Amino acid sequence: MSVKFTIRAEGHPNIRATHRTTFEITKEKNLTPKGDCIVGVNAEIGISELPEKIKRLLLLDRQVKIVLELPEYGIKETVRAYGDSRLSFSHSTDIVIRKSNYVCGRTLAIRANRAAIDFSREFVELLKDRTELLFTIEL
Repeated sequence: MSVKFTIRAEGHPNIRATHRTTFEITKEKNLTPKGDCIVGVNAEIGISELPEKIKRLLLLDRQVKIVLELPEYGIKETVRAYGDSRLSFSHSTDIVIRKSNYVCGRTLAIRANRAAIDFSREFVELLKDRTELLFTIEL
């Protein structure tokens, strides 16, 4: 049985999505050009607010599929990564997916097959228009 959970966020004019090893959504409303891993702002929740069922499944080192969708345009980006027993889900505003094995309180998943730089430039350009972003976690 699969479990899905969707978080609403939005784009921002300063989204660059050029980071080579991570991507992130955040509850923060503003973004400077230095935030090159951020693909969504004004997220409904941070990682600490995820449902307990999602957290428990991620702690089992299971594969997770993350779908980033721009519903207004019908465009999706899909990422595969893994949970990890070391995840703490302690950060109040951020959710980060990493290609590496590094884990901190902001980390949702590791060993991802894609990072911000890997998203289509069409997708990134549309995010700059503050379009709605749906961030869906599937386990």
